[in-house]
Amino acid sequence: MSAKDPLLKALKGAESREIGGVRLEVVRAGDCRVKRMIYPPGFQWSKNMKPIVGTDLCMHAHVGFLARGHVRIRYADGCTVDLTAPEVISIDPGHDGSVIGDEPAVVIEFDFERETVKRLGVAGKHAH
Repeated sequence: MSAKDPLLKALKGAESREIGGVRLEVVRAGDCRVKRMIYPPGFQWSKNMKPIVGTDLCMHAHVGFLARGHVRIRYADGCTVDLTAPEVISIDPGHDGSVIGDEPAVVIEFDFERETVKRLGVAGKHAH
């Protein structure tokens, strides 16, 4: 991917940081945070983020749009979901996630920090 790729250009007015190898940019829009996360090839939450976060699984809900790449989500009950761009995503808390293939995964996410589940009406945990 080219540095001139508009999907990867720096977001105007964004708070930027890197955590666990993930490039994260956050812009506030009213009460909501709009985030662009760029997950590198080979990223796996349980390997890259678990040591930083300290929980066995990602306990955050993710709602947004997978703009590029392929992501595999595994829930504690063994359920596996493959997401391939372009795709709207809604990922329940309590998951491990990994980037599949040699392309970064680019996610545009909308959240309300600790109130995402309640405010967006998504499940508090994965169920079939």
